[in-house]
Amino acid sequence: MASNIYLVRQRISRLGQRMSSFQLNINPLKEPLGFIKVLEWIASIFAFATCGGFKGKTEIQVTCTKLHENKTITAAFGYPFRLNEASFQAHPDANVCDVNWKSYVLIGDYSSSTQFYVTFAVFVFLYCIAALLLYLGYTSMYRDSRKLPMIDFVVTLVATFLWLVSTSAWAKALTDIKIATGHGIVKELQPCHRQEVTCYFGSVTSMGSLNVSVIFGFLNMILWGGNAWFVYKETSLHSPSITSTSHSQGGIPPPSGM
Repeated sequence: MASNIYLVRQRISRLGQRMSSFQLNINPLKEPLGFIKVLEWIASIFAFATCGGFKGKTEIQVTCTKLHENKTITAAFGYPFRLNEASFQAHPDANVCDVNWKSYVLIGDYSSSTQFYVTFAVFVFLYCIAALLLYLGYTSMYRDSRKLPMIDFVVTLVATFLWLVSTSAWAKALTDIKIATGHGIVKELQPCHRQEVTCYFGSVTSMGSLNVSVIFGFLNMILWGGNAWFVYKETSLHSPSITSTSHSQGGIPPPSGM
């Protein structure tokens, strides 16, 4: 028991000594490993910012044939795109054509795909900060270690795959959101089928920023996939072992096998 406690303390003290040896070195930024990591950090910001901050609305023009009035009803929606909670409202707040429009909502709940995409982008943003801190402040510790480059390589492969999955899911959700808030919404509203009520699709907020978020999602996937090679070069899978290096420098070859 005492020996185990001693080993734990020894490991903690070694880790503390390594962490205290912070030395800023910007040379990794001149190499693909560090430069691409900066691009990944910037791209992740654009990915979650263009999606998570979106707010929009869809408008429908309602005409009452008996009352001879024209009104506009609006349904506001935004991140995380729970459209089934976005109810229609008239301005000023009143029943148009004797219909309580607040009881009618948009169709669909796309929060799962959207939140998965944004949450993953935020985690990538934080990981890039940690990786850059390791590259720039603990360069020697990173390159002398066998575990850190391997962990970085595995995370890079997983992130590439998750960027593909999350962006594809978000792109499909965005397509459905455009349909649910577009011209087809008139056919889904029950009051619009009455003879005394005529509905026309008005407008919907431009979703250009959401299209940009999808583009940055696939851009992130390309960046992480391309960076996997440069991270792989830092691992022991690619770097030659000390023994093979000594052989290439004219060292004594190992004895022949049995």
